[in-house]
Amino acid sequence: MRVLLVEDEPTLAAQLRQVLLDAGYAVDQADNGRDAWVQGGVQAYDAVVLDLGLPVLDGLSVLKRWRSEGMSAPVLILTARDQWHEKVAGIDAGADDYLTKPFHTEELLARVRALIRRAQGLASPTLACGPLVLDTRSGRVTLSGHPVNLTSHEYKVLAYLMHRPGAVVSRAELTEHIYAQDFDRDSNTIEVFVGRLRKKLPAELIETVRGLGYRLVAP
Repeated sequence: MRVLLVEDEPTLAAQLRQVLLDAGYAVDQADNGRDAWVQGGVQAYDAVVLDLGLPVLDGLSVLKRWRSEGMSAPVLILTARDQWHEKVAGIDAGADDYLTKPFHTEELLARVRALIRRAQGLASPTLACGPLVLDTRSGRVTLSGHPVNLTSHEYKVLAYLMHRPGAVVSRAELTEHIYAQDFDRDSNTIEVFVGRLRKKLPAELIETVRGLGYRLVAP
């Protein structure tokens, strides 16, 4: 899953970036509203963490521009504790949730997970496909109750597919959503990760749809 983090305070931005990376997200960053607006308009994100107090272009204006241009990624806004009117304005402008500063990083992660699930119509933090279960809170994957050890990229590919059960996902889409913008991307490596997953899971769980991509199907 790929997240855009928009925060201009360097220390907080570095902390949040590391927290998101440790949780398994690919993370792009912007430290001003103009760059955030451009990135959010041309890149594919599963969620956005957006501070409202940004230089160059404020976060509320960025959000309004995104929504007017059809950007549909779920957005979590960050606001100062005493700026309640910013929360109202943010929600009215198209934000999906808000978090007041200061906050615990565990709460931010929980809200990001929830936004990503809701965007796909999923309610539970535990995703299942037949005997395969992925707990988005812990990153733990089990098969018939037994743990499955995955590399970080194998996990990212599987998590993206499990958030879209039954949907055909192209290699290009997977590449866009498991790598950050500054990563040297190669869609051919997706085949490698899928091949490794098939060796660790029942092969029929990940179906190849010729010419289109992959689909996760319950046996």
